[in-house]
Amino acid sequence: MESEDMLASLLAQAAEEGADLATLRAVVEEAGDLGAGRALARIGLADASAGEDLRQLRELLQAWRDARSGVWGAMFDKFVRAVMAILLAALAVQLGVGDLVQ
Repeated sequence: MESEDMLASLLAQAAEEGADLATLRAVVEEAGDLGAGRALARIGLADASAGEDLRQLRELLQAWRDARSGVWGAMFDKFVRAVMAILLAALAVQLGVGDLVQ
C-alpha cells in the first residue's frame, strides 16, 4: 500500500472510531514517513544510490577539511621558521658574528 493511501486510510479510520491513541500514533508515523519521503525526493535523494552519494560527499568534505587544515598548518610552520630565522640573524648581528666570519 502506498504511503499516501495508508495515511488517507488511517485518517478515515480515526474519524470513524473517534481517534483513539493507537490510531493517532499511526497517523503521525505515516505522515512523518510521507513527509520525509517527499523531502528526500525534492532534493534528489529518493533513489537507491542516495546513501552511497551521501557517503561520497562526506568523504569529499572531510578531504577538503583535511587539506585546508594541512595548508594552514604548513603556512604557520613556514611563518614560525621565518620569524626564528630573522631573530637568529638579528642576534648574530648584535653579537658581531659577522665580524668574526670575515
